Amino acid sequence: MKTTYLSLGSNVGDREGNLRAAIEQLSRVGRVLAVSSFYETEPVELKDQAWFLNCVVELETEMSAAELLDALLSIERAMGRERIQAKGPRNIDIDILLCGDAVIDEKGLKVPHPAMHRRRFVLAPLAEIAPDAIHPVFKRSARELLEGLPEGDVVRKS
Repeated sequence: MKTTYLSLGSNVGDREGNLRAAIEQLSRVGRVLAVSSFYETEPVELKDQAWFLNCVVELETEMSAAELLDALLSIERAMGRERIQAKGPRNIDIDILLCGDAVIDEKGLKVPHPAMHRRRFVLAPLAEIAPDAIHPVFKRSARELLEGLPEGDVVRKS
Protein backbone atom coordinates (compact mmCIF):
# COMPACT_ATOMS: atom_id res chain seq x y z
CA MET A 1 0.00 0.00 0.00
CA LYS A 2 1.22 3.45 -0.95
CA THR A 3 0.10 6.76 0.46
CA THR A 4 -0.71 9.16 -2.33
CA TYR A 5 -1.90 12.74 -2.34
CA LEU A 6 -4.31 13.96 -4.97
CA SER A 7 -5.38 17.49 -5.86
CA LEU A 8 -9.02 17.93 -6.88
CA GLY A 9 -10.49 21.03 -8.46
CA SER A 10 -13.73 22.21 -10.04
CA ASN A 11 -14.95 25.52 -11.46
CA VAL A 12 -18.00 24.47 -13.50
CA GLY A 13 -21.47 23.69 -12.17
CA ASP A 14 -21.91 22.58 -8.56
CA ARG A 15 -18.25 22.82 -7.60
CA GLU A 16 -18.68 21.37 -4.12
CA GLY A 17 -20.95 18.61 -5.40
CA ASN A 18 -18.40 17.76 -8.08
CA LEU A 19 -15.60 17.47 -5.50
CA ARG A 20 -17.72 15.34 -3.18
CA ALA A 21 -18.76 13.03 -6.04
CA ALA A 22 -15.13 12.58 -7.11
CA ILE A 23 -14.03 11.86 -3.53
CA GLU A 24 -16.76 9.23 -3.29
CA GLN A 25 -15.51 7.64 -6.53
CA LEU A 26 -11.97 7.45 -5.13
CA SER A 27 -13.09 4.63 -2.85
CA ARG A 28 -12.96 2.45 -5.99
CA VAL A 29 -9.19 2.94 -6.27
CA GLY A 30 -8.13 2.92 -2.64
CA ARG A 31 -8.94 4.00 0.87
CA VAL A 32 -9.51 7.70 1.50
CA LEU A 33 -7.57 8.54 4.67
CA ALA A 34 -8.07 12.31 4.81
CA VAL A 35 -9.72 15.17 2.92
CA SER A 36 -8.67 18.78 3.37
CA SER A 37 -11.02 21.69 3.73
CA PHE A 38 -12.33 23.09 0.47
CA TYR A 39 -10.50 26.20 -0.73
CA GLU A 40 -11.82 28.80 -3.13
CA THR A 41 -9.02 29.78 -5.46
CA GLU A 42 -8.38 32.31 -8.15
CA PRO A 43 -7.52 30.78 -11.55
CA VAL A 44 -3.75 30.76 -11.99
CA GLU A 45 -2.72 30.49 -15.63
CA LEU A 46 -5.90 31.16 -17.60
CA LYS A 47 -7.40 34.01 -15.57
CA ASP A 48 -10.60 34.62 -17.57
CA GLN A 49 -12.75 31.89 -16.00
CA ALA A 50 -14.69 31.19 -12.82
CA TRP A 51 -12.88 30.64 -9.54
CA PHE A 52 -12.10 27.07 -8.51
CA LEU A 53 -12.96 25.04 -5.48
CA ASN A 54 -9.97 22.84 -4.59
CA CYS A 55 -9.03 20.25 -2.01
CA VAL A 56 -6.41 17.58 -1.40
CA VAL A 57 -7.15 13.94 -0.63
CA GLU A 58 -4.84 11.47 1.07
CA LEU A 59 -5.43 8.07 -0.51
CA GLU A 60 -3.92 4.70 0.33
CA THR A 61 -3.77 2.44 -2.73
CA GLU A 62 -2.13 -0.70 -4.05
CA MET A 63 -2.11 0.72 -7.59
CA SER A 64 1.02 1.85 -9.34
CA ALA A 65 1.14 5.53 -10.30
CA ALA A 66 0.31 4.61 -13.92
CA GLU A 67 -2.67 2.47 -12.86
CA LEU A 68 -3.83 5.24 -10.53
CA LEU A 69 -3.61 7.83 -13.30
CA ASP A 70 -5.72 5.62 -15.58
CA ALA A 71 -8.32 5.21 -12.81
CA LEU A 72 -8.41 8.96 -12.13
CA LEU A 73 -8.86 9.77 -15.83
CA SER A 74 -11.69 7.22 -15.91
CA ILE A 75 -13.39 8.96 -12.96
CA GLU A 76 -13.03 12.33 -14.73
CA ARG A 77 -14.56 10.92 -17.93
CA ALA A 78 -17.41 9.26 -16.03
CA MET A 79 -18.16 12.62 -14.42
CA GLY A 80 -18.36 14.27 -17.84
CA ARG A 81 -14.99 16.00 -18.00
CA GLU A 82 -14.23 17.30 -21.47
CA ARG A 83 -10.73 18.47 -22.33
CA ILE A 84 -11.54 21.35 -24.65
CA GLN A 85 -9.06 24.04 -23.60
CA ALA A 86 -5.78 23.56 -21.75
CA LYS A 87 -6.06 25.04 -18.24
CA GLY A 88 -9.65 25.97 -19.11
CA PRO A 89 -12.88 25.53 -17.18
CA ARG A 90 -13.62 22.01 -15.92
CA ASN A 91 -16.18 20.31 -13.77
CA ILE A 92 -13.52 18.04 -12.26
CA ASP A 93 -9.75 17.79 -12.35
CA ILE A 94 -7.84 15.17 -10.37
CA ASP A 95 -4.04 15.31 -10.29
CA ILE A 96 -1.51 13.06 -8.59
CA LEU A 97 0.70 15.22 -6.38
CA LEU A 98 2.78 12.62 -4.55
CA CYS A 99 2.85 8.84 -4.75
CA GLY A 100 4.89 7.57 -1.84
CA ASP A 101 8.44 8.77 -2.45
CA ALA A 102 8.31 7.96 -6.17
CA VAL A 103 9.89 10.20 -8.77
CA ILE A 104 8.45 9.43 -12.20
CA ASP A 105 9.10 11.32 -15.43
CA GLU A 106 7.31 9.58 -18.28
CA LYS A 107 5.20 10.82 -21.15
CA GLY A 108 1.83 11.67 -19.62
CA LEU A 109 2.89 10.93 -16.03
CA LYS A 110 5.05 13.12 -13.85
CA VAL A 111 5.27 12.49 -10.10
CA PRO A 112 5.64 14.54 -8.03
CA HIS A 113 3.35 16.92 -9.88
CA PRO A 114 5.78 19.24 -11.72
CA ALA A 115 4.11 22.50 -10.62
CA MET A 116 2.90 21.61 -7.13
CA HIS A 117 5.74 23.44 -5.37
CA ARG A 118 4.62 26.72 -7.01
CA ARG A 119 0.88 26.43 -6.39
CA ARG A 120 -0.70 27.81 -3.24
CA PHE A 121 -4.03 26.15 -4.15
CA VAL A 122 -2.23 22.79 -3.88
CA LEU A 123 0.13 23.46 -0.99
CA ALA A 124 -2.40 25.08 1.39
CA PRO A 125 -4.74 22.06 1.48
CA LEU A 126 -1.81 19.61 1.37
CA ALA A 127 -0.14 21.33 4.32
CA GLU A 128 -3.47 21.24 6.18
CA ILE A 129 -3.72 17.43 6.11
CA ALA A 130 -0.05 16.43 5.67
CA PRO A 131 2.25 19.28 6.70
CA ASP A 132 5.22 16.93 6.95
CA ALA A 133 4.74 15.21 3.58
CA ILE A 134 8.11 15.45 1.85
CA HIS A 135 8.58 16.46 -1.76
CA PRO A 136 10.98 13.73 -2.96
CA VAL A 137 12.89 16.03 -5.32
CA PHE A 138 13.20 19.20 -3.22
CA LYS A 139 13.41 17.33 0.10
CA ARG A 140 11.16 19.93 1.73
CA SER A 141 7.87 19.41 3.52
CA ALA A 142 4.53 20.68 2.27
CA ARG A 143 4.58 23.24 5.10
CA GLU A 144 8.06 24.47 4.14
CA LEU A 145 7.12 24.74 0.47
CA LEU A 146 3.96 26.69 1.36
CA GLU A 147 5.86 29.04 3.68
CA GLY A 148 8.40 29.67 0.90
CA LEU A 149 5.84 30.89 -1.64
CA PRO A 150 5.73 34.59 -2.45
CA GLU A 151 2.50 36.43 -1.75
CA GLY A 152 0.13 36.36 -4.66
CA ASP A 153 -2.64 34.01 -5.71
CA VAL A 154 -5.79 34.21 -3.61
CA VAL A 155 -6.60 30.97 -1.79
CA ARG A 156 -9.18 30.99 1.00
CA LYS A 157 -11.07 28.32 2.91
CA SER A 158 -14.57 27.98 1.55
